[in-house]
Amino acid sequence: MDQLAIVILNYNGQSYLERFLPSVLAHADGFPVYVADNASTDNSVALLRDRFPEVHLLQLTRNDGYAGGYNAALQQIKARFYILLNSDVEVTPGWIWPVLNLLEHTPRMAACQPKIRSYDRRSHFEYAGAAGGFIDWLGFAFCRGRLFDTLEEDYGQYDDDRPVFWATGACLFVRADVFHQTGGFDELFFAHMEEIDWCWRVQRLGYEVWTCGQSVVYHVGGGTLPKTNPQKTYLNYRNSLMMLYKNLPSDRLFDTLLLRLVVDGLSSARFLLTGQWRDIGAILRAHFAFYGRLRDLRLRRRQLPAQTEATHLPVYTCSIIWDYFAKGRKTFAALNWSAKSVRWPS
Repeated sequence: MDQLAIVILNYNGQSYLERFLPSVLAHADGFPVYVADNASTDNSVALLRDRFPEVHLLQLTRNDGYAGGYNAALQQIKARFYILLNSDVEVTPGWIWPVLNLLEHTPRMAACQPKIRSYDRRSHFEYAGAAGGFIDWLGFAFCRGRLFDTLEEDYGQYDDDRPVFWATGACLFVRADVFHQTGGFDELFFAHMEEIDWCWRVQRLGYEVWTCGQSVVYHVGGGTLPKTNPQKTYLNYRNSLMMLYKNLPSDRLFDTLLLRLVVDGLSSARFLLTGQWRDIGAILRAHFAFYGRLRDLRLRRRQLPAQTEATHLPVYTCSIIWDYFAKGRKTFAALNWSAKSVRWPS
């Protein structure tokens, strides 16, 4: 069994493999690199065979998204730790060791991420993960270094190592036994927010999720599905509702979901003002898709393990939307962190 395996999930990402796989191989530090191909229809597989024979190629028979693709791939890889790495990430010398050392010396740490900077604006954080993620009490995700579309410059303010609520799937170090113990990602999500759902579930078991400030990678972002694509809007809205329904404690479930439905409706006004009709349609589709999956979600909710008494989930008790848009708090440090993190018992 390997100590660590680097696993890249690919779907029609030939251009990204050509651009970024050389940096991964150059800085793999002797650890094996796998590419799990999600039934690509471009020339990704031929490229890997011809130009990167040192890469271990896993060919999956269909595209089951991020969640299903990684679940299938990691079943075939024996290692103590995995790095789940997007194909559009440029790694840096020594990027593995600070995170791996944290994992090895923190037994209750199930997952960890490095700092994620923007590939195109290299002094600034990137949208998908930045320096570690949180959610507010309505389930809206945000990061140290990124609130909505405001991306902070990285001047060392997040160079610490600390627990967070979620770590990004763009570059996610995970403890293999915990990943398999929890059944991996929920394949209902297909793509987007499945890592947040998984991080929530592992914390229910008493594990921790961290960010490591001493490791840096650069992420293009939106490589498979651009941020402006209505399909991304659909997945984000649908999956956020599914995540809340699965994981919220019973005494918070109805009120929180009702408020989310109202807020999601109001948020469509932003798309209305800019004429983004397809995004409005995506929000409507997301809600109906959520209702259509309630039977499956109820089953998953009943199967969740009881939350341990020692678990304190770092949930922001205020509204990130209100803080950002009404109070003008545009950075993580400006948020009202005097409101202490809360525990959500089951």
